[in-house]
Amino acid sequence: MRTLPGGAVDDGTAPGTRAAQEGILRRQAAREPAARTYARALPIVPVRARGMTIEGADGRRYLDCLSGAGALALGHNHPVVLEAIRKVLDSGAPLNVLDLATPVKDAFITELFHTLPPGLADRARVRFCGPAGGDAVETAGELVRAATGRTGLIAFTGACHGRAAGPPAASTVAHDVRITRLPYPQDYRCPFGVGGEAGADLAARWTESVLGDPTSGVPLPAGMIVEPVQGEGGVIPAPDVWLRRMRQLTADRSVPLIADEIQTGVGRTGAFWAVQHSGVTPDVMVLSKAIGGSLPLAVVVHRDDLDTGESGAPTGTFRGNQLAMAAGTATLAHVREHSLAERAAALGARMLSQLRSLAGEFTCVGEVRGRGLMIGVEFVDPDGEARENGEVAGVGRIPREAVRGDSGADGTGGRCRDRAVEASAVPAAPVIPDRARRPLPAAPELAAVVQRECLRRGLIVGLGGRHTSVVRLLPPLTITDEQATAVLDRLADAVRAAARRQADAAAAPYTP
Repeated sequence: MRTLPGGAVDDGTAPGTRAAQEGILRRQAAREPAARTYARALPIVPVRARGMTIEGADGRRYLDCLSGAGALALGHNHPVVLEAIRKVLDSGAPLNVLDLATPVKDAFITELFHTLPPGLADRARVRFCGPAGGDAVETAGELVRAATGRTGLIAFTGACHGRAAGPPAASTVAHDVRITRLPYPQDYRCPFGVGGEAGADLAARWTESVLGDPTSGVPLPAGMIVEPVQGEGGVIPAPDVWLRRMRQLTADRSVPLIADEIQTGVGRTGAFWAVQHSGVTPDVMVLSKAIGGSLPLAVVVHRDDLDTGESGAPTGTFRGNQLAMAAGTATLAHVREHSLAERAAALGARMLSQLRSLAGEFTCVGEVRGRGLMIGVEFVDPDGEARENGEVAGVGRIPREAVRGDSGADGTGGRCRDRAVEASAVPAAPVIPDRARRPLPAAPELAAVVQRECLRRGLIVGLGGRHTSVVRLLPPLTITDEQATAVLDRLADAVRAAARRQADAAAAPYTP
């Protein structure tokens, strides 16, 4: 963008292209349902894309930190993916062959086996199913039910395992009695109010009690499904020690452990598969998103002794997508051969470290967390608890160590505040020990404002979390150092702009 004479801002958008984009958006709103998700928050019309860059119909360019909700490990239109697709198209090979064997499919399975955890690769079977991650979860559920003769599943609070008929039962909003949802450990919003190792230990003990107590009301399940990092749940990594305990608890009881690697797989978290951080080998892995190289593909990888060979199991007409298999083979090989998982670990650690400075600068940043290039920034209302409880109004300022945020009667009404401005303006108040581990109330409206401010600055980010208060970053593994710096600068600037907007709104005179 540049400033024109008279102070006007030129965003590089030609009037004609802007009008064309607005027309497309109007027709979308008129023809598609209100259930649109990304489209409502991100009113753009992509027409070209390469790597991390998207160009809209209005001519504007954006850095894409959404990456198809994690499906684009190599970004948009990577040359090795395009070449793999062209090769299949030019060969005259069939594009859909149900579950028949083909050279393309054979190459995909061979490359997939090169990447699997050794304990699983040695005795794995690959089951193709419908093209979405939810299809893979449903197939995995049917697999363990058939293998064990049991029906129930153990899942965890905050989970998101897809949108098909079966997966929502294991997701956080379900009420299917066959699913038992147990506490997922986390620091900031620990269900036990303690966080850290103590919180993870309590979560593990709860699970052990449910599985071991004959009066718990929960019969031995057919399987346990877990995300090594909860994505839609707010970018919450499972503690490695806790995940190892889940592996031991399930192994001791012959309960298959299902790892949902749909969003965490293919190098995203800094290991090729996120379970590798903890050294856990699951009995079943459900895979989708990045394994199709940007095209629809989903598979279930499982131990050979779980293969009952039953007919009529969930499969799907489009489980033989040859283009997706070719694109997936190219993606898996490129990530493996170019050590992109290791790159994600190193760059992600640097980005997390720099983003955590926002928590020191702004009271509305509750926590920055993640693993590799799967990062979340949770926004909170720094005065919300004070207003809800009425217990700190008038006592001045509570240090961040006390409540993981700032509360006080400083007239901002819970607005996001710049610490540098206010640090010397309000006297310190004593620490309140019994509130030391209480998280501050979520601020979904503020997170949405930050997302919009990011878009104004040419940065596409997602939202997630239990309260939709987490700004999520899922850049492609091919992100450059320069692009990473631009992402961090634009996000920080968006937070500052959101803080200014809220401060201005709070200071505006009241008009009835």
